Amino acid sequence: MEKILEVNKLTKVFGKGCPNCFDKTGPELDTNVCPDCGSVVAAHELSFDLYKGEILGIMGESGSGKSTVVKNLFFDQEPTSGHAIFYDDDKQYDLFSLNAAQKRHLRNHRFGMVYQNPHLGLNFGISSGGNIAERLLMNDLRHYKEIRERARELLERTEVLTNRMDELPGNFSGGMQQRVQIAKALAINPPLLFLDEVTTGLDLSVQAKILDLILEIQQEMNTAMIVVTHDLGVVRLLAGRTIVMKYGRIIESGLTDQILEDPQHAYTQRLVASAL
Repeated sequence: MEKILEVNKLTKVFGKGCPNCFDKTGPELDTNVCPDCGSVVAAHELSFDLYKGEILGIMGESGSGKSTVVKNLFFDQEPTSGHAIFYDDDKQYDLFSLNAAQKRHLRNHRFGMVYQNPHLGLNFGISSGGNIAERLLMNDLRHYKEIRERARELLERTEVLTNRMDELPGNFSGGMQQRVQIAKALAINPPLLFLDEVTTGLDLSVQAKILDLILEIQQEMNTAMIVVTHDLGVVRLLAGRTIVMKYGRIIESGLTDQILEDPQHAYTQRLVASAL
């Protein structure tokens, strides 16, 4: 399998930090807040690989640091330390060493992001079709008819009624807003897609349709994805491999089936038991 992403010792601390931050936080101490300086250790020395066409799940409860991972990789946050290499055709990018223009290029041309809150991923001041057009314009598609046709195709693909493409996202249900967000993220056929709690707060029937859509996209387009969730059902359906996080650390990782059928860490065992 061909590697698309290599993350090595990704660390993110919120606050000034001190020499004791890492020794006095973590799953064994049941906290990610340093008692000496009050800093929050959101992620500590996280390392993992992602391969082309693979879906990797990152699972954990609220505050585990799982969303921090994708926010750092998508440049929404600056890591405290660590490296991440993105392999794109014949090029390699050391993500955390790039300048602002290089980061913007990857966000606009090679990465896609679907946030839990559609307000972070969509411009609510323009139509759903306009949101997709905005992304296409960043990628040098200039002809109005082509842009509109591509936007229509993407909305159809994500099962948004195309006769509503000129409506504002605020008129749509939460599930529809997520579909528009997915359509926007897919507009440029990105090789790497980040999905941050995309089904949280949605009805179960809507969740199922969104998850089916994600699987179809992965199979058709061979898109590599990182799926962040606290929902074991989402991980079970989507992810071939899974990382389990607690208080900013990876406590278990491996094939999803193995982790869910035979969890090794006591915390993972409790997570799995609570979902049965």
